[in-house]
Amino acid sequence: METTKDRKITAFRLKTSLLERLKEDAKRQNRSLNSYVETLLINATYHRPNAETMAAIEEARHGEYSGTINTSSLESFIKSIEG
Repeated sequence: METTKDRKITAFRLKTSLLERLKEDAKRQNRSLNSYVETLLINATYHRPNAETMAAIEEARHGEYSGTINTSSLESFIKSIEG
């Protein structure tokens, strides 16, 4: 378990609505606000998608995939996204 030795107190100014939302989300997960926000920041900072995933994200953002996705069955879905 981490100790407080490797932590530093800091302050941020956040919109009231954002802070309230963070508090609600932390409460739903039975976590402290600090623990919840720290986890969000760690995930945003250290868990970056690999190059292939980033390329797929960019492709989706620009609407480059022009195929039809078949959702009638799992097998059909897989075949329709494989190209």
